[in-house]
Amino acid sequence: MSRTNFDQLLEAGCHFGHMKRKWNPAMAPYIFMERNGIHIIDLHKTVAKIDEAAEAMKQIARSGKRILFVATKKQAKDIIAEKATSVGMPFVNERWPGGMLTNFATIRKAVKKMATIDKMVEEGTFANLSKRELLQITRQRAKLEKNLGSIADLTRLPSAVFVVDVMKENIAVHEANRLGIPVFGIVDTNSDPRNIDFVIPANDDATKSVEVILDAVCAAIVEGLEERKVERADAEAAEAQAEAEAEEAADAKPRRRRTRTRIETPVEEVEAAPVKEEAAPVKEEAAPAEVEAPAKEEAPAEVEAPAKEEAPAEEAAPAKKAPAKKAAKAEAPAEEAAPAKKAPAKKATAKKAAAKEETPAAEAEAPAAE
Repeated sequence: MSRTNFDQLLEAGCHFGHMKRKWNPAMAPYIFMERNGIHIIDLHKTVAKIDEAAEAMKQIARSGKRILFVATKKQAKDIIAEKATSVGMPFVNERWPGGMLTNFATIRKAVKKMATIDKMVEEGTFANLSKRELLQITRQRAKLEKNLGSIADLTRLPSAVFVVDVMKENIAVHEANRLGIPVFGIVDTNSDPRNIDFVIPANDDATKSVEVILDAVCAAIVEGLEERKVERADAEAAEAQAEAEAEEAADAKPRRRRTRTRIETPVEEVEAAPVKEEAAPVKEEAAPAEVEAPAKEEAPAEVEAPAKEEAPAEEAAPAKKAPAKKAAKAEAPAEEAAPAKKAPAKKATAKKAAAKEETPAAEAEAPAAE
């Protein structure tokens, strides 16, 4: 459902444009006709554009962002102040301070200076100043309040700018375009709508026309703020519920921990026992390796050798002495080599004995032949 209707806008005089000779050709799509040298705005398009702009501003307000209202002309300055204050948004209804958006840090310094003067008044140091200084500071405070008092709570750049008469507030529109801030504007037939993101074609010189449009826009902002409050309440309720559940879980956790500690202590003992049992077989396995040492001393060919008498001595020695084993091993090959060398000597003695036996036999046969 639209926030305004054709009859309401017609009654407020939103359809009146400027004279034909002052028109801007870019506004041709929004002009319905010409009568008596004056352009008539198509109010059906105005209704649609108001709904579009109001929906966009509602989403901005719902996200918790600020919208800056700008109107410095006499017909709209009082209305803009009243409507913006009702929704808690900043506004500018006096001279637009150049660089307010592009040089926002400097504007913030001026606002802080105004806050410093207020702090001096509250603390009582303001009364200790001389009469001349009091007069100068008072005038300075009044000037700052007039120009910047409405944006004292604007601590960061606004998320959107709503402008009445974009031709008069062209500096504000240019700064917003430069910073990429979306611009909502009431555009008359003599203005250029190409620099405006959300165009509202209507009469920007009539007080009633501006008021009707601002009523629709501010109603959308109020809806957005209410939805934001509901979302916050839901979020707080969800957080409270989560905290309550966390506390319940925390209360239940200590009991579980006690049961776990009781169960874990036997597990540690059971796990420690196999480690000791596993360590024992390692020693048993090492023992056979040491017992195998005497098996190397078996030398069947060395029975007759005199060196074999040393074997019992070696067996009596501890099996763990590695040098004794190496010495026994070294002696064993030597003993095996010795019998091998003696074998030819035995064969030679056997041949000599056979020769001796043959010689007496030959001598005995010789006399018999004689």
